[in-house]
Amino acid sequence: MTNYHYTLCLNQLPLTMSESTPINANPQPTEAVESTSAEVTSAERTAKTRQLLGMKGAAPGETSIWKIRLQLMKPITWIPLIWGVVCGAASSGNYTWTLENVLKSALCMLLSGPLLTGYTQTINDYYDRDIDAINEPYRPIPSGAISEKQVITQVIVLVLLGYGVAYTLDLWVRHTFPNVLMLSIFGTFIAYIYSAPPLKLKQNGCLGNYALGASYIALPWWAGHALFGELNWRIVVLTLFYSLAGLGIAIVNDFKSVEGDRQLGLQSLPVMFGVQTAALICVVMIDLFQGLVAAYLVSIHENLYAAILVLLIIPQITFQDMYFLRDPIANDVKYQARAQPFLVFGMLVTAIALGHAGV
Repeated sequence: MTNYHYTLCLNQLPLTMSESTPINANPQPTEAVESTSAEVTSAERTAKTRQLLGMKGAAPGETSIWKIRLQLMKPITWIPLIWGVVCGAASSGNYTWTLENVLKSALCMLLSGPLLTGYTQTINDYYDRDIDAINEPYRPIPSGAISEKQVITQVIVLVLLGYGVAYTLDLWVRHTFPNVLMLSIFGTFIAYIYSAPPLKLKQNGCLGNYALGASYIALPWWAGHALFGELNWRIVVLTLFYSLAGLGIAIVNDFKSVEGDRQLGLQSLPVMFGVQTAALICVVMIDLFQGLVAAYLVSIHENLYAAILVLLIIPQITFQDMYFLRDPIANDVKYQARAQPFLVFGMLVTAIALGHAGV
């Protein structure tokens, strides 16, 4: 009889048994059960957090309609857009730390992140419901957690709120032409044709990913710059060029849905070129175009900022080798969590350099 069974038998003796009776109980099985229970609880919390943020590896079963609506908006994707506004404010060269400017920036971040990115992610989930049924069946629409009518209502509310906030910002800074509103309308149009038929740009690997990359880098950058300065063609061209690095980031997102894309005939880069070749194309684009932006900073005599940007590219290359290139499908989230902070800090370094140079 094992120690564990022996302990169980002893525990069934009458409670009046003398305290002096020797009991050689082994607590390890109980500890193991408690440890396993703690691990399960931790895993459940992680899965629920992933669900709320709209990340891969989420848990199904959420019943709160507001949490489901938030999941559709994928809060984890708001961060780059909010950061883009910061970069635009920095590249304008006119940002000063006043309460009014902080409030303007915060409202523009609300516009770029929760409202218009939330709209983009919601409409993308709506038109991707068949793909998600294969790749991510726990998502709100394929799981039946929210009705299609409720999703459409959410899309309309988010886009109208976004336009209202954009026009408010134009009035606030006394734009003679509603720059921020026009940028918002253009951005929502791109988001719609990216996800919706008949164009559905995401069916075209390169074009769709570039539209996504430019939306994440250039559009919020333009909005932040227009809010505090005059948006000019140099900023437009340079941010569109920087968006080619964003194209590489957009390709990373395709690896999680490669199986569903194959089944439904969507021509993402991993489907077109194979997983390993697409991963190589992805990392080359991320590194190459950041390097070329650093070269541009040298050409306008912003050598210190160029050197900092190069130093921020090095860890990205390291994580590409450690994680992404070895197994793009298994390590896509792990790679992005480690590498993307260096990319977004590189964007800010570039923006500060542009503001300093008066571009």
